[in-house]
Amino acid sequence: MKHPSHGAFALCAVLALTACGSGSPSGDADGEPAEENAAADGELTEVELGLIPIVDVAPIYLGQREGIFEEHGLDLTLTLAQGGAAIIPAVSSGDMDFGFSNVTSLLIAADNGLPLQTVAAGPQTTGDSENDFGAVLVKPNSGIESAQDLEGQRVAVNTLNNISDSMISQGVLEAGGDPSAVDFVEVGFPDMLAQLEADNVDAIFAVDPFASMADDEGHDRIFAPYADVVEDLGVGTYFASQQLVDEDPELVESFHTAVRESQAYAEENPEAVREVLLEYTSIDESMLEEISIPAFPEDVNLGSLEEVAEISERHGLIGELPDVEDLVWEGAR
Repeated sequence: MKHPSHGAFALCAVLALTACGSGSPSGDADGEPAEENAAADGELTEVELGLIPIVDVAPIYLGQREGIFEEHGLDLTLTLAQGGAAIIPAVSSGDMDFGFSNVTSLLIAADNGLPLQTVAAGPQTTGDSENDFGAVLVKPNSGIESAQDLEGQRVAVNTLNNISDSMISQGVLEAGGDPSAVDFVEVGFPDMLAQLEADNVDAIFAVDPFASMADDEGHDRIFAPYADVVEDLGVGTYFASQQLVDEDPELVESFHTAVRESQAYAEENPEAVREVLLEYTSIDESMLEEISIPAFPEDVNLGSLEEVAEISERHGLIGELPDVEDLVWEGAR
């Protein structure tokens, strides 16, 4: 389902999007809540969710498989993208109803005036530096042994000026290094390992399943930016446009509740998380047990979001600190 945005063209221009879509809101002509109508007549409301093919979004695939979204009147279509920075303009313009993004992308969008709202919690770091789902990896015997050693090195991240390089920069700073001396290179997660092995980069920041693939090839973990920089870092969230929140709060409530239940199911069933990865990633089945599973909280961590905002401002990603509560739908706080 597509929702029109009165400021779609202006919003897309901020993020250099060349084409924007429009459509109709999710409520029906009688103005009755979408989920109530679905329950009454057996019809489901079609919604589109933009995702990245990484372990972070496993709860969504599980929720779809277990019928959780259908229970809440939603017929969910999943659309894959390389990063949240690509999903944000699609949600802003109404081309997608909901999206998944790391929290830094949403902070940057808000700083640029895009009216978005976090509506459900996503993955959270395990807090285990040795076994988190995201890590900086290097080739054996590279001489790079710590975050400080990344000075002067080429480091692959999936999106520049975002959560990965800002957290790495903060880690380098805290280790006594100069983050401005790190040469960040944008590389998609699926291509990082090949770029490292070809010596086109000196280090990669990968998340599972790609981090575990690099482990399997014998590369060394030197630093866990998500686990080491912010305690209980909430890495990503699910979001909607402010227009959708205002025009169809029942749909937002249905989506929020379905995601919350899916997160809880994933947290309670880590083996199911591993199994569902085979449906949407390229990981080999033999590696499933090696993958680090994130924590999947049910609620948005406002304290973590505030710390990420401070780091983003410190490293020049945003111009001023927001009131993070204004960025989170009241039902998700």
